[in-house]
Amino acid sequence: MRLLLLFLVAASAVVRSDASANMGGVPGKRLKMQYATGPLLKFQICVSCGYRRVFEEYMRVISQRYPDIRIEGENYLPQPIYRHIASFLSVFKLVLIGLIIVGKDPFAFFGMQAPSIWQWGQENKVYACMMVFFLSNMIENQCMSTGAFEITLNDVPVWSKLESGHLPSMQQLVQILDNEMKLNVHMDSIPHHRS
Repeated sequence: MRLLLLFLVAASAVVRSDASANMGGVPGKRLKMQYATGPLLKFQICVSCGYRRVFEEYMRVISQRYPDIRIEGENYLPQPIYRHIASFLSVFKLVLIGLIIVGKDPFAFFGMQAPSIWQWGQENKVYACMMVFFLSNMIENQCMSTGAFEITLNDVPVWSKLESGHLPSMQQLVQILDNEMKLNVHMDSIPHHRS
């Protein structure tokens, strides 16, 4: 039983630390950054949605086509209420698993009769702990998932999955960048008159 508890605590710590690193838990961490001197193309994506590979593929193609563009990627964080719910569930899950393993009845503390699900959990501790662990992780991941794939060029939005409902194809993204780059070159070539 202690081995199960240690396994669950360690697995939870790994899941949370991985989530912090990959989901923007540390503000200074970026998915990947390429240094150059040109315009800044910034991706804000939902890492938990599996968009990291899409970002890396787009970054590879774009950096080959436009070697002067700086490319940054970071996690698009959910609203604070969802982050707080996920954090609360992470702690609550461990407390609940600890109570199940120890066999302490929290309902008796409040003068209530334990429900049948609690009694089942006491009779089937391994299954109850696994159920709490995986169900809580599923809800935490759902809270942290935004579905975002937002792209800006020099802080000007060029694509939003939250608005369009889908990811841009590579052709669409290249076409958008071609148009923006031509527009920027054209604007730079116009002589500025002083008054």
